[in-house]
Amino acid sequence: MANHKSSLKRIRNSETKRLRNRYQSRTTRNAMKKLREADKKEAETLFPSVVSMIDKLAKNNIIHDNKASNLKSQLAKHVNAL
Repeated sequence: MANHKSSLKRIRNSETKRLRNRYQSRTTRNAMKKLREADKKEAETLFPSVVSMIDKLAKNNIIHDNKASNLKSQLAKHVNAL
């Protein structure tokens, strides 16, 4: 167990951030799943919000920038193919 006040605080902070990151990434994954199952019209309205969520994950270093680009590309191809 940690002994220093700063390390105890770091443990608390990192747990809070871990839970927040987990919530945001899970919400984004659910939105992507919903977009893939949607019909053409609904998918086109969902697409900008899902892309925005992916960009926020990349900006906060929850996912890598290249992964964000790949996800956006795959979703765009899917929406265009509908």
